[in-house]
Amino acid sequence: MESISEIPAGDVPGEDSSELNLLYEEVLYTILHRLGKPEPSHVADADELYEYVQKAFGMDPEEHRVILQRVTELEKPIFCLKVTVKQAKGILGKDVSGLSDPYCLLGIESKRQEPSSDSSSHQENRKRLKAVVKNMIPEDQTHRTQVINQTLNPEWNETFILEFDDEENASFHLDMWDLDAVESVRQKLGELTDLHGLKRIFKDARKDKGQDDFLGNLVLRLQDLHCRNDDWYHLEPRTETYPNRGQCHLQFLLTHKKRSTSSSKTQPSYTVHRHLLQQMVSYEILQHQAESTSWDGELSKHASTILYLHASQKDLSDFHQVMAQWLAYSKLYQVLEFNSSCLLHQITSIEYQWVQERLSPEQKAELAESFQSLLAYGISLLRKYRIIFPLSAPRSTHRLQSLLRLLVQICKMKAFRELCTPTPDLQQMVTEALKSGTSGWFYMQKQHLKPMVKTMEENGKTLVRLLAEVNADLQQCHKIWNKFFINTMKVDLFYIAYLELQELVSHHIREELREIDSGMSQLTAESLFQLYISLQELYRMKSFLFKRDGPLALTDFHQWFKEAIPKWLEKTYHIALERTQRAIHVDQLTPLGELNKHSTSTVDLSTCYAQIVKTWQQLDWPDPEEAFMIMVKFVEDMCKIALMYCKLIKTRAEELSSKQQDEGDAANRLCIVVNNIEQLRLLILKLPAQLDWGCLEQQMGGIIEPEQFQHTLHNQLQGTITCLDHEIQDVVKTLAAKLDAGISRHIQELAASSDSQEPEDSIVPLMKFLESELQYMNRHLVQENFNSLLDLLWSHTLHVLTAAASQQFSSSRYYKKLQFALQTLELCFHAEGCGLPMETLHTAVFMDLEKELTLRSATSRKLIQQYFSERIQQQLETSTEKYGAVTIKALYRPSEQKLRIEVLNAVNLIPLDSNGSSDPFVQLTLEPRHEFPEVVARTTQCQKNELHPLFDEAFEFLVPAEKCQQDGACLLLTVFDYDTLGANDLEGEAFFPLCDVPGLTGDKEVADAAQVPQTRLPLTHPTPTGDPLLKLLESRKGDKEAQAFVKLRKQRAKQSKECV
Repeated sequence: MESISEIPAGDVPGEDSSELNLLYEEVLYTILHRLGKPEPSHVADADELYEYVQKAFGMDPEEHRVILQRVTELEKPIFCLKVTVKQAKGILGKDVSGLSDPYCLLGIESKRQEPSSDSSSHQENRKRLKAVVKNMIPEDQTHRTQVINQTLNPEWNETFILEFDDEENASFHLDMWDLDAVESVRQKLGELTDLHGLKRIFKDARKDKGQDDFLGNLVLRLQDLHCRNDDWYHLEPRTETYPNRGQCHLQFLLTHKKRSTSSSKTQPSYTVHRHLLQQMVSYEILQHQAESTSWDGELSKHASTILYLHASQKDLSDFHQVMAQWLAYSKLYQVLEFNSSCLLHQITSIEYQWVQERLSPEQKAELAESFQSLLAYGISLLRKYRIIFPLSAPRSTHRLQSLLRLLVQICKMKAFRELCTPTPDLQQMVTEALKSGTSGWFYMQKQHLKPMVKTMEENGKTLVRLLAEVNADLQQCHKIWNKFFINTMKVDLFYIAYLELQELVSHHIREELREIDSGMSQLTAESLFQLYISLQELYRMKSFLFKRDGPLALTDFHQWFKEAIPKWLEKTYHIALERTQRAIHVDQLTPLGELNKHSTSTVDLSTCYAQIVKTWQQLDWPDPEEAFMIMVKFVEDMCKIALMYCKLIKTRAEELSSKQQDEGDAANRLCIVVNNIEQLRLLILKLPAQLDWGCLEQQMGGIIEPEQFQHTLHNQLQGTITCLDHEIQDVVKTLAAKLDAGISRHIQELAASSDSQEPEDSIVPLMKFLESELQYMNRHLVQENFNSLLDLLWSHTLHVLTAAASQQFSSSRYYKKLQFALQTLELCFHAEGCGLPMETLHTAVFMDLEKELTLRSATSRKLIQQYFSERIQQQLETSTEKYGAVTIKALYRPSEQKLRIEVLNAVNLIPLDSNGSSDPFVQLTLEPRHEFPEVVARTTQCQKNELHPLFDEAFEFLVPAEKCQQDGACLLLTVFDYDTLGANDLEGEAFFPLCDVPGLTGDKEVADAAQVPQTRLPLTHPTPTGDPLLKLLESRKGDKEAQAFVKLRKQRAKQSKECV
């Protein structure tokens, strides 16, 4: 609303009944003595116009009849035709020079035509149209323009007022003549330019001297003219000799003289017109208001017709009409509601047509007063723009923009600057108005929100509501209103409003907070928290300021609330605690859905944590040291809630299980419990990021050491995580214990199954059991907890298998079953990457068990091969020559399939005879014997009394190349001390791998034995404590080959010096 919709008494002319009756008389007189043909857009019917003005003036039928009768009896005005002869173009050239000296004669013929026959009447009309003004109109009623010399396109711009009595029988006549001054023949010949000029000379010679030439005429019936006409008219000839006579530009205005109305006699024309306009516009606006529509400045065709007629009849200039419109509209704008854009047209027209000299001193004063009045009114509207232009009202922003543009245009007008001195500073006026308006609005809001009962709680709530209004208003200023003020007036509304409001808010709140002491209630503390948040929002809006001088009144506003912080933290903790307890109490420990494996209480717990995080973010406490203490309290509270949750959720599971004895449901609830705790653990782990510890630590730089920050917060959080991990492990262990017995039973049944049964068949019951149980657990446990369960089950499974493998059975098929079971369970627990990773499965226990089962399930020959493989490895790792060494050369000839061995010497042998020396010789055997059954052992010559014997003997063995490449295939070189009476003593033995013999794998044979490198092999003694492989072979009592091999190796072990 820009203004009220009722008109105060005296503001609209005509409110006084006598003035209204005189104005009504004026408008009836205008309609009654209407002149001219109606415009297409106007109302032609006089009765319609009478009906309209009767409504516009609020006249009852009797009043209308009386005043119309009085008007009818008034003397008629003098009817006038105001003619302006503007110019002509394309007229005939009558002079010798080909040009003319044109002038016009004009007048009105008012002769009433007598009735006559059609033919005679037509003939008379033709004569009348051909007749010239000189012959038709008396000389005293004839008007003449100036003569324009030597032109075919003359311009006059002369105005004449022609009076007439009867519009219907009057016609306008205009003749155009060429002035023919008396000239000598010599002068005319001097002007001669062509043959046509010569003809004119001859023609002039036949004329009377001084007779003017006719150029054309124009006859118009007045009843065919509109009130206003501006057009080009064709000049008519008297003969058809030269039919194209050119055109003449004329302006017509049908006006009145000596109007008999009281208003016309006593008031200036434009004043009467303004009053009439004001009355019409006020009626039009009220009609729109009655229909709940906004007036757009367009008048109805009835009002337009009447005002058009009145302006024409009063001969008002365009400038005076515009000035009357401005005076009327600007005054109505201050009492009636309509869009200020309607005024822009008037001020634009005044500026365009402005010539100060046109106005009398009274008119200048009136116009200046209208400018100042509207400017002051517009400023008052801007002062109250929040009320006048509410966003809830349609097109309110458009209306405000229009007002701003109007005020700016007024101050830019030349008329305003000339009439209103000194020229006011619009920006300063608007700035002061907005500032005072903002202050007034704040006090009005404060008064409106004042509580009925003044308690601390109510005061707190009132302050929150007041701040909400202030913040909403500033948001509107920034997002909506500010751009209009900046773009139109270069006035920063937001800057003005923000600085004023933050000052007022700061002063008011500090006064109110002085009454609240540390003994505030919890309700008061809650209100203060909302107030703090609102103040924070207000303070943050400072970022929208383009400039700012000095600190704000709101700087350090957080210090006003320090005493309320403990209450806020306590309230936050208790709300979260109570909500968590309620959530656990109603939790049935069932999954939320197919995709969720935790129950309802975790959702509530997550919400509680989110609310605490939100509270921290809302606080955004600017003092780093105090913020750190607040953070410590928040973390402590959240950790307490987490540990309390673990305790209560386990109690809840036990409570539900005690009511329902079903084992499956109990296991399912345990799964939900462990999932819930895992979910809580994830929530805790997210807290550093959600609470932005990194930013806080950065702010704390220089205040506390990073180690203290780490110790205080991270360690506290880590301690809670550790407790949660223990809780999870405890529950997972309980679940695992329920499965351990089943796994043990099935493995024992597997071990006890018949050796004749295939391993694939023996393991089926165990795998079915695991498949069923693990699928169930996988459905009910989250992945982390499921993996923890698998880890425990895997450890238990390895323990049971190890116990089964420790049983002494001579049959390798028993161990084959266990080996197959281990391999199958490994794949089962890995689950193609979906279960435990391989590095987790391959524990030390697994590796030992796998090795043990691999050995126990192997054949005796395989074990013998493994034995020699290990001895070869030991040989390669031996670097000392404690028992001496033997040097050989080895060569394989593939073409002959012969292995050639040259025993060169031995060195550093230990003395075994009583004389301090030995009688060494070397025995050569290819091992293992089952791979070389037909190859007999060879021996060198015995070297008497030598510890460094030189043998230099060669031996050849016929063996296939593939046999030499078997695992464990080697040349066993055993050095003995020859004894004549007893058994030979062992000097030492060496194992040479056959796969390394030159020529075995090469593409070319080694042709020259001299090129074969020597190999020096340290001599070793077997370990007397017993090799595990030998023990395993020894346990196979029914295997003769194994027993023979063990017997041989035991004999060597007895001779070993390692036992000494």
